[in-house]
Parts: sequence; structure tokens; C-alpha cells
Amino acid sequence: MYKWLWGMLVTACLIWYSTITVYVAVRGLVDIRAMLRRIRSTAQP
Repeated sequence: MYKWLWGMLVTACLIWYSTITVYVAVRGLVDIRAMLRRIRSTAQP
């Protein structure tokens, strides 16, 4: 009985962790691109 409960709990945790990881990676990429764009625009006369 507890086997399916633990399986569902592990699956839910893995899905949650994967979602957070992908979200942070995408937001970081967007922030880095914006930062590089700003650096390029201020570095050129």
C-alpha cells in the first residue's frame, strides 16, 4: 500500500524540482542576455 504512495511522492518531488530548475535556468539566461545588451550599449560611444 505504501509503495505507490512513496512512488507518487518521489514523482511529485522530481517534477517540482525539475520545474524550478528549468524556470531558474531560463530566467538566468534572460537576465544574462539583458545584462550583456546593456554592457554593449554603454561601452560603445
